[in-house]
Amino acid sequence: MLIHGYRVPMMTSLILWAILWEIVGQLKLTILLPPLSAILVKLVEIVPTASFMSALWVTAEAFVIGNVIAIVVGVPLGILMGRSVIADRLLLPWVNLFLSAPLTALVPVIMVLFGLGQTTIILTVVLFAIWIIVLDARAGVHAISPSLVEMAKSFGASRWQAFREIYVWAALPEILAGIRLGMIRAVKGVIIGQILVSIVGFGALFKLYGSRFLMEQFWAALLVLFAFAFVIAEGLAWLERRVDYYAASRS
Repeated sequence: MLIHGYRVPMMTSLILWAILWEIVGQLKLTILLPPLSAILVKLVEIVPTASFMSALWVTAEAFVIGNVIAIVVGVPLGILMGRSVIADRLLLPWVNLFLSAPLTALVPVIMVLFGLGQTTIILTVVLFAIWIIVLDARAGVHAISPSLVEMAKSFGASRWQAFREIYVWAALPEILAGIRLGMIRAVKGVIIGQILVSIVGFGALFKLYGSRFLMEQFWAALLVLFAFAFVIAEGLAWLERRVDYYAASRS
């Protein structure tokens, strides 16, 4: 970022917001926003506790399993939609519908079908993550040059070989973009699932801290989630940049 010809580090914005947060907190304008310094102190206190680590484990388990299911199902489905006009016409309206729908309203339906356990939370993660993965994989296939597909056919490649060697690799930049966006949405999905379904994991912590107005602990747990989502987004963005050269092979 350039300001008047000077390059300003990207972290400058975060530092400025942190200073503003600290000032507002020290002014004690509201109980809902304690000073950032107090939150960081509380963060160091609660992270090593057994209850926090247990909540982290439960949340991470649902998050990882849900995302794996979303990727394993979403990527082939998106590639199928990109390859087949019939599949695309049949599925695209539903994918767009679920992508734009208020998915939180569907969580009670999943609760009725699968009960108040970890299965429902995992399915909630899948529900939040899968649709953007499908659309991005579909977009990646549409960006592939037809000559690559014709070349595979001319060399006698089977459908599985074409899927593995052409579609997946050539559409990889878009697939990774979809996975990154899906994982960011999944962070919201796992917390909503834990709060609405069975009050476990981080959902239980937020419920406990919010009901008792323990705002320092509440914001500390929330900062952990923000950091988790940021690391995922930046890590996958870095991976996207590393595989951008695959996009050049599609033309």
